[in-house]
Formats: sequence, structure tokens, C-alpha cells
Amino acid sequence: MNDLNLMANSGARSWRTILAGAQMLFVAFGALVLMPLLTGLDPSVALFTAGIGTLLFHLVTGLKVPIFLASSFVFIAPISYATQTWGVPATMGALMAAGLVYMLLALVVKLRGPGIIHRIMPPVVTGPVIMIIGLGLAPIAVNMAMGKSGDGSIELFPYLDALLVSMVALVTTLLVSVFANGIFRLLPILSGVFVGYLVALFTGMVDLSQVQAAPLVAIPAFVTPEFNWQAILFMIPVAIAPAIEHVGDIIAIGNVTGRDYIRKPGLQRTLFGDGLATSAAALFGGPPNTTYSEVTGAVMLTKAFNPVVMLWAAGFAILLAFVSKFGLLLQTIPAPVMGGILILLFGSIASVGLNTLIKAKVDLAKQRNLVIVATTLVFGIGGMAIGSGDLNLQGVSLCGIVAIVLNLVLPGADPVANDLHEEDEVVEDMIEHSR
Repeated sequence: MNDLNLMANSGARSWRTILAGAQMLFVAFGALVLMPLLTGLDPSVALFTAGIGTLLFHLVTGLKVPIFLASSFVFIAPISYATQTWGVPATMGALMAAGLVYMLLALVVKLRGPGIIHRIMPPVVTGPVIMIIGLGLAPIAVNMAMGKSGDGSIELFPYLDALLVSMVALVTTLLVSVFANGIFRLLPILSGVFVGYLVALFTGMVDLSQVQAAPLVAIPAFVTPEFNWQAILFMIPVAIAPAIEHVGDIIAIGNVTGRDYIRKPGLQRTLFGDGLATSAAALFGGPPNTTYSEVTGAVMLTKAFNPVVMLWAAGFAILLAFVSKFGLLLQTIPAPVMGGILILLFGSIASVGLNTLIKAKVDLAKQRNLVIVATTLVFGIGGMAIGSGDLNLQGVSLCGIVAIVLNLVLPGADPVANDLHEEDEVVEDMIEHSR
């Protein structure tokens, strides 16, 4: 009888773990597919590479951290530029190289300790760089909300129809973000897509003919990477920004679960796992992977601390990638729907950067700090590019390098601790306000 009870309890726990895995994918889903749709990549491939990347991450970290990896928004502008300039295969080769930068950074952390991240990239560097990620993408969101292509060169839908759809999507997203409770509060993107898509259907923006004609199951449109040194040199510096994001997410999930993942399995292992996941994604033609704060929020709410949950989420993502009709359905989401959601999303990213400066008490009355922040912001918002022809630095890659170099060479820096206590305090405050 006891054996039967044990089997029943074990079965119940297994089903709860499987359902929790499906829930984690559900939470991450909106952001996961939105990034490839913005950059012209295949969302089915993105689902597949998110699953593969998550599995590789857990292989490297020994299945200790309840983390799910998926499409990184940091790379939106660089991928868009690289695909137009060198093509998708060369862009994938460059993204593989960006993943290698993560791995090299992991080696540096192993040799010098986690504090080296703070010494190279303190809040006075990370704050404005994160702000540039959001503010630099703002024109894309506004153009799409008005019915244009991301660069504003083509009018895709009539202005009034586009504005109606985008504002419905925006209002839905912000209402869910502010007023929803429990797990639903973590689904603002998905909610905005769903409601905006329904309105777009009624306004005639959606064409389902390709979905109807497609087979139910098919192999995703994988892309074989090619290696172009110009594309690689352009993409490598971009890896600085998601490395910053990674550290914050690892500290956050550690605070949620009450464990020190910086020490065990170690920041060097988590960084290496993230880099391996990014390079593996590019091998198949998918976007770079990053840790997802939405999933961290879901872990906090559900207390699903078992990393096995994320393996199930990865498995579901891989299976869903082969449902051809589903992938094509995602590609029918009109630009105004995405534009409305991105207004809030990109603004939120910029706000995180501003909050980093505030919570870390970065004193902008000090001329040194003001110079770093001001130069970084104007370079990013103004569209500064250094170089000529196909080889130049711009956007996040340029801002990251400029901020780091200024911080290292300008005199008068405050003593910098060889640890991550400032980042820890910022993350703790953000988690406390999200409860």
C-alpha cells in the first residue's frame, strides 16, 4: 500500500513538473517570438534554438539554476543592420563569434573572480548602455505602431487603422502589467498580441492564406552560418550588453530561490552556458539566447525552484518548432500589433537603465560620471557611427566600448569594490517592488 502511495505521489509530482514547464514557456513565449519577427528571422527556428540553448545551459551548469534562455532583444538593431548589409548566413556566423565572447568572458571571471565584471562595468557604465538599448529601438516601435516598416521607409497599413490596432495592443499590455494579479501579471506581451491580433483581424490586416496551405508538421527553415570578418567585427562588441543583463538575471534568480549561483555553479559556468547557447542558436539560424526575467518572475510566484521544470519548457519549445502552421501563424502578426507592444517594452528597457543609475546612487554632479553618461547617451540616441563602409561601430556596440573606455581612463574614479554587491542591491530592490 505504501509503495502504491509513493508511486501515486511521484506521478502527481511529475505531472506538476510537466505542467510547470509548459507554464514557463507560456510566460516567455511573447518575448521569445517577438524578437525574430522584428528582425526577419523564423520564429519556429527561434523556438527550436531556445529549447536547444536552454538544454545546453543546464548541461554546463549541472542542472542547478532554474533558468530558461530565449531570444535577446539587445541584438535587434545589430541583427537588422547585419542582415541588410551582409545577409542572414553571415549574420549567423557573426552571432556565433559573439557567443564566443561570452565564453572568453567566462574564462576571465574564472581567473579573476566575479568582481572583475563590476570593475570593468560598474553601474555608471551599465546604466546608460541599458538605456541606449531601449531608446535606440524607440523609432522602430513608433514606426510600426503607425503602420510603417521598422525603418519608416514603407507604409504597410493605413495610418488610422494602424493606430487603432497599435493603441489597443498598447493599452492591453499596460493594463495587464499594472492591474493583473498572479501569473497573469507576467503575460503582458502575450495579452497585447492576442487582443491586438483580434482587432487586426476585424480591420482586414491579417492574411491567413499561407497558414491554410501549409502542412501541419515541417522542419523549421534552418540557416547554415557563413563567416564574414566584417560582420564578425561589427557584432562582437554587442556581446557586452547582454553580459551585463546576464549578471543581473543570475543575481535575481539567486535572490528569488535563496541560493548563491554566483558561487555555485559559478558565474563563469552560467556565462559559458549562455555563450554556448548563443553560438548553438546561430548554428541553426536562430537569434542569440539570453536569460529571461519574465521566467524569474514566474519562478518567484510559483515557487517552481526545480531546474527540471526548465528542461520540460525547453522540450515543449523544440516540439512546437516543428508545428509548421503555428510558425506561419506567428508570422501573420501585423506590424501595428507589435509596434504597440514595443512602445511599452522598449521604454521599460530604458527605464531599467535609469533605475540602475538611481539605485546604485551614481552621482551625476561629479563631472567624471556626467561625462560617461552624457557621451554614451548622445552617441547612442544620435546614431553616432565610427568607421566607414561596411565596417563601422554604432549603436549598442559603440556605446558599450565608449562607456567602458571612459570609465577606465578618466581620473577621479571612486574606489571600486571587487565584488557584485552594488548589482545585488539594485536587483534586490527591483525584486522587492515586483512582489
